Amino acid sequence: MPITRPAASIRLDGFELRVLHLPLVAPFTTSFGTEAVREVIIVRALTPDGDGWGEIVTGNAPLYSSEYTQGAWDVACRFLIPALLDAHTVAPEQVAPTLEPFIGHRMAKAGLEMAVLDAALRAEGRPLGEYLGAIVDRVPSGVSVGIQRDPAALVDTVAGYLDEGYVRIKIKIKPGRDVAETAAVRDAFGTIPLQVDANSAYTLADADTLAELDRFDLLLIEQPLQEDDLVDHAALAKRLRTPLCLDESIVSAKAARDAIALGAASIINIKAGRIGGYLEAVRIHDLCRDAAIPVWCGGMLETGLGRAANAALAALPGFTLPGDVSASSRFYERDIVTEPAVLENGHIAVPTAPGLGVGVDSVALDDFTVERVEVRR
Repeated sequence: MPITRPAASIRLDGFELRVLHLPLVAPFTTSFGTEAVREVIIVRALTPDGDGWGEIVTGNAPLYSSEYTQGAWDVACRFLIPALLDAHTVAPEQVAPTLEPFIGHRMAKAGLEMAVLDAALRAEGRPLGEYLGAIVDRVPSGVSVGIQRDPAALVDTVAGYLDEGYVRIKIKIKPGRDVAETAAVRDAFGTIPLQVDANSAYTLADADTLAELDRFDLLLIEQPLQEDDLVDHAALAKRLRTPLCLDESIVSAKAARDAIALGAASIINIKAGRIGGYLEAVRIHDLCRDAAIPVWCGGMLETGLGRAANAALAALPGFTLPGDVSASSRFYERDIVTEPAVLENGHIAVPTAPGLGVGVDSVALDDFTVERVEVRR
């Protein structure tokens, strides 16, 4: 279901970029490290008819991805923004083609596209969900749980999220912190919807360990091997009963098509902020829906801006598994939007106001800003 009614073109006068440091409610540990402060780039598209907001989901270091804050800042200021400003007027659907000559940097491109989308849709009075093709007004909310001190601490943390009403639990794993943790959660909470995420921490040599996870009746094992190991993922999939889900490997619709053709994934996690933007996310959604491959919406510790956009995306019909669109309070005591995402009966509402559907808290934005620049025509 491609976008049926494109957004109107807007005139771009410039962009503002800000690096924000937002303290997390608690440190978040994965196989590639621990974050206590979320570093993120907020994008503001400056237009005569009103501004639009976006989010570049890079971290401060190239650990999860080759992309990182200062790299995204540099390529956006030096190459991507000037290319968009040279176009004078641009529609959201033209952002990706305009930036295509610049190799990679999908997170930076996604943040710029998001800001243009928000500005264009606000000018039209049109919500992002309607534009993308949303069919529901709320989406089921799962929660991602970082690696804890020990299995007992993990059980306590999961219990808290279940009490809050989250409908699916995802736990992070890495070598040596996998089978015992999964067993502890399954033993403590019975048949709850449960999945694990390895963030590329394993190799095919670990297949026997990963096969031990089959006995826990998991929804899926997410990204066990390196992102470019599609062939090894296909080999691993044949050795496991648990469905394999790819995340970091899915960098584009083409990558998704290749993974499906190879049998490397039977489920796909779509992260618009990591794959180049929401229009590419819709293309992957459409491809997977046609191939009967379930998809779900992953998270990148987004602020309320990215969280609102993710909720709109997750409302498309192919998103049949609960995603990581959790409440703002899951990560932040203080968000930068005036309408933080709230968990209600296990679900997050899809914003219905124009554009992203949320306003920016200018005081919070200023308080968390550590670097700012404007690039104008």
